Amino acid sequence: MRRSGRKATYANRSALGRALGGRLPRSGMRIGLLGGSFNPAHAGHRDIALLAFKRLSLDEVWWMVSPQNPLKDSDGMAPLEARMTSARRQARHPRFIVTAIEDTLGTQATADTIRALTTRFPGVTFVWIMGADNMAQIHRWQNWKEIFHRSVIAVFDRPSYTLNAVASKAARQFAWARLTGRAVKTLAKREPPAWGYIRRMRLNPLSATALRNRGDVAE
Repeated sequence: MRRSGRKATYANRSALGRALGGRLPRSGMRIGLLGGSFNPAHAGHRDIALLAFKRLSLDEVWWMVSPQNPLKDSDGMAPLEARMTSARRQARHPRFIVTAIEDTLGTQATADTIRALTTRFPGVTFVWIMGADNMAQIHRWQNWKEIFHRSVIAVFDRPSYTLNAVASKAARQFAWARLTGRAVKTLAKREPPAWGYIRRMRLNPLSATALRNRGDVAE
């Protein structure tokens, strides 16, 4: 359940352009949204971003570095710019944009962010990218059903979370909107609500928590 502690602002196009590295999305583009604290970013994030980009034929993937995830303790949270730098080190792709656009929009809740983006860029298809661990508990997020109705959703498996994800409240409630088999590749061409579960041949066990515990932090 991601709660917003700030009122969303109405950022102008120039501010949004700066947040996106100087370019705004064009109508007809398919953009993946990979949101998180990235405290720090790691190879697992890059693996998911690359797989989503290739498997779903996306035009771009935005690494949305959250100002402060309300579900996570601020203790041990590196400053935003340090986490942006960490994400840039991992992104390293001409079609990946590391952005603090939520800070520009004044949003924290995922539903608020996606609402703002789909309102600003009505001709763009946004694909919310998340791991199976988040699918298992997305029903606790603020206005979580709106996320399904405003974006298509690509769920990537993570070690030990598969069963919880496919049996989750969200998976059951939106079972009718799930794409399976080869149809998952067409996810970014669909209208929401639509979601798919993407299994990987090789699972990356890395997590930001494990990296912090062994001393790797965003600096």
